[in-house]
Amino acid sequence: MFIRVALPVPGLDLLTYRVPDGVTPAVGARVLVPLGSRIVTGIIVESRAVAEGVEGVEIKPIRQLLDSDAFIPPDVVDLARWTAEYYAAGAGETITAILPPKTRGDRPDAHKTRRVASVTAAGAGLVAGLQAGSADLAPSCRLSGRQREALEILAGAPAGIATAELARRGISGDIVSRLAGHGFVMVRQERVDRDPFEAGAFTADEADVSRHLTPEQESAVTRLSAMVAAQTFRVSLLHGVTGSGKTEIYLRVAAIVRAAGRRVLMLVPEIALTPAVAALFRQAFGDRVAIQHSGLSDGERHDQWQRIRRGEIDVVVGTRSAVFAPVQQLGLIIVDEEHDGSYKQEESPRYHGRDVAIVRGQRAGALVILGSATPSMETYHHAVAGKYERLVLERRVLDRPLAAVTVVDMREAYAAEGPEVVLSRALRERIEIRLARREQVLILLNRRGFATAVFCRQCAGTLDCANCSVSLVVHGEGSARRARCHYCNYSVRVPPACPACAGPYLEQTGFGTERVEAEARRFWPSARIARLDRDSVRRKGSLDALLTRFRNGDIDVLVGTQMIAKGHDFPRVTLVGVVSADVGLGMADFRASERTFQLLTQVAGRAGRGSELGEAIVQTIYPDHYSIQLACRQDYTAFYQREIHFRQSMHYPPLVSMINAVVRGRTFTRAMDDAAGVAERLREADGDRHAFRVLGPAPAPLGRLRGEYRTQLLIKSTNRRRMREALLAAIAAAPELQRRVSVDVDPVSVL
Repeated sequence: MFIRVALPVPGLDLLTYRVPDGVTPAVGARVLVPLGSRIVTGIIVESRAVAEGVEGVEIKPIRQLLDSDAFIPPDVVDLARWTAEYYAAGAGETITAILPPKTRGDRPDAHKTRRVASVTAAGAGLVAGLQAGSADLAPSCRLSGRQREALEILAGAPAGIATAELARRGISGDIVSRLAGHGFVMVRQERVDRDPFEAGAFTADEADVSRHLTPEQESAVTRLSAMVAAQTFRVSLLHGVTGSGKTEIYLRVAAIVRAAGRRVLMLVPEIALTPAVAALFRQAFGDRVAIQHSGLSDGERHDQWQRIRRGEIDVVVGTRSAVFAPVQQLGLIIVDEEHDGSYKQEESPRYHGRDVAIVRGQRAGALVILGSATPSMETYHHAVAGKYERLVLERRVLDRPLAAVTVVDMREAYAAEGPEVVLSRALRERIEIRLARREQVLILLNRRGFATAVFCRQCAGTLDCANCSVSLVVHGEGSARRARCHYCNYSVRVPPACPACAGPYLEQTGFGTERVEAEARRFWPSARIARLDRDSVRRKGSLDALLTRFRNGDIDVLVGTQMIAKGHDFPRVTLVGVVSADVGLGMADFRASERTFQLLTQVAGRAGRGSELGEAIVQTIYPDHYSIQLACRQDYTAFYQREIHFRQSMHYPPLVSMINAVVRGRTFTRAMDDAAGVAERLREADGDRHAFRVLGPAPAPLGRLRGEYRTQLLIKSTNRRRMREALLAAIAAAPELQRRVSVDVDPVSVL
């Protein structure tokens, strides 16, 4: 018998190996196989009686079959294979990427264990005799006081007690060992699942199971329940304004699915959202809820994944990669904040979690709910076309009004207060009012660091990354200042003089969240101010600890990046300030307006979710841009109509499909020449059919990254398969390009 195996090597296709007689491998099982001079772990994808397509090649035997049955369910293996094909990635790197840590080596599992002591029948009898005063012990096994105490404790716990717990009670391991030597105690190894909920890191407000639904919520639950009852694949867009109670609908529909004996997969875009959502589901469904995201320790992820695989879980809450969780009998998949760019993976396999979730739902005959206040253009386009059913929540829970939004023209602020102003007078005044009322404030700037660039007034040079074509961002103040690249993490101390001309006139320009935090502390030194961005929450547990402090009212002003903008429910927040609302509009990306609209709408929705009215102040130098104007009015329909007209005229998604191919080289000339060769082969393959359109090659917007020059091709078509196959054939014609071309199908960003 022969098997085809997926191995964890980028770009490598499935390999064929021979299986010894009498061995019956299962699809999804792990296997040790030779690869060159190495022995690696792969996943069995197919099993065949006859080897095909490998004539004249020596077929090597496997070294060891690690699993007697499927380690990854066959349907998940098939989903990973579809993902590899659709997103033009290697089958091996896709399938092995879905495994949790600690299961990719040559050990069948990596469980944590503990030693548990329990009393034997002889020990129980001895205790009974001692308590009755009739036990007669041989001189060789006279019991000390501690030994008698240990036996009595264990006799009261027939299931046994962990030796670590006995040690905390003063019963040492030596005492247990001596009792075991006499045959009175038995010690066994017991598997322990590391529980991320155990440490109390996942908290949520107390769930109110008797909470009444609004008429809109009731209507949505009724319609979704009917879809669940049909047990067929459907996709529904739950389009609800911020604060309209989408999560409550998720919980109600999930309960209906569980009652029908099926399981639920809930995807969220950010690790920051996972704890609160998981806690809500945990309160509703108890310990049959698992979580999957990269913020867990390797051991926690491993144990949660294994619980899912064993069928001990009814609900899985996780980020993008959880779409491949080994859940069986799926009846419902929820993709919350479906518009979020975090669902798109930036490295190979470059899959989109939302779109893979839809394919998984189709194969499982499950209902897929896509929830958002600001749907992606693709999702809304499908809803308009009738492919998805759209359910609308136009009102907030308890009829709370949406935040009142004021736009501040920063050109006027600069004229009045100078070019260095960060927080406008209007925003400062509103913050002071909230601090006096003991209410909370969120300040958003979607840019990290203290200053975004360092330049020399003498020669106009800038402090740039040695590896990437970007300016270094200043972090910290005073002697602790360092300039760092946000792409490759290269960093240097900010020098006292210009490295190019030795001039002493170095200036900092632009600002990020660190500068905003410093400004807030300068204006309100007695206020409790904190910052939430990728730099401030690097340590495990620090993110949830900070969010918990803010939720409990221990922080007055929270400054942050887009991590604070989505999904959170902070009832005490009555003011949101947006600094540099237009920061993304200058990017060379056709989605810039869409992202700006979504971010502003989402962050404004954090205000006024409690009993007090909410307000948002939006600072911008482009106050008349349609994405900013319509976000302030929270008018999604008008934005979609304006944006779809632009996409249609420029032939961009969702009207066409697109692939972004980036060619890398050690020199710009090499990268451009190689990209030109790919483009020429593509155009030759298309001929006069005009099945697709090739734009480029051209320098990529980020022209140099991690020491390599980058050039770019954009391919557009209404036939995604044809242009993907043509591109892969054009790359395959130059094998030396295989490792220097990145193919991104359905790109979220073209930078």
